[in-house]
Amino acid sequence: MARQAAAGTRERILEVAAELFYARGVRAVGMSQIIDAAGCGKNLLYRHFPSKGDLVAAYLGAEAQYREQQARDVLAQAGDDPADQLIALTRYLAGCVAQPQFRGCALRNYVAEFPGDDGAATRLARASLRHARRRIDRLVRQAGVARPVEVSERIWLVHDGLYATAARPWVRSKPGVAVRLVRDILASVPRLATEGVQP
Repeated sequence: MARQAAAGTRERILEVAAELFYARGVRAVGMSQIIDAAGCGKNLLYRHFPSKGDLVAAYLGAEAQYREQQARDVLAQAGDDPADQLIALTRYLAGCVAQPQFRGCALRNYVAEFPGDDGAATRLARASLRHARRRIDRLVRQAGVARPVEVSERIWLVHDGLYATAARPWVRSKPGVAVRLVRDILASVPRLATEGVQP
């Protein structure tokens, strides 16, 4: 009779894999390393994740869900003004960057590590990033600022820059700078009448 997996085994394997993938990069981590770190047998790991690709997709999917929930919580606490929400998102991200163990966005890191890949994990990562970009676009439109396309692009570049410096700690900038940049961007363009602005 096959041995039954202990409750929580899948979550334990995924947690260990996520820590290794995030710290070292996906390419550098082999399944044998995950088996050793998780303290599970090879058969048990492959029962839950038939391939490394399946494990990577689960890792990125969990990361995408976590980041989405964090963003929703930040927006809910920021009040109803879309401009305040944009600033709150920037402040949250800047706070992440200030943490020594933060190595940037796992989704961005993966896409950068495998630029020519078009597998399930890459599609998942790109879809999550497009969703995050659309959120910025939507909030800028709702803020009713002039030149919303330009404003959205500038704010997105600030966020992207934060993630980039977090992945390269030797060039990491002070987190408060990004918040001031977004405030300045929003203050540099007039607000239009918001009546009829599409959500």
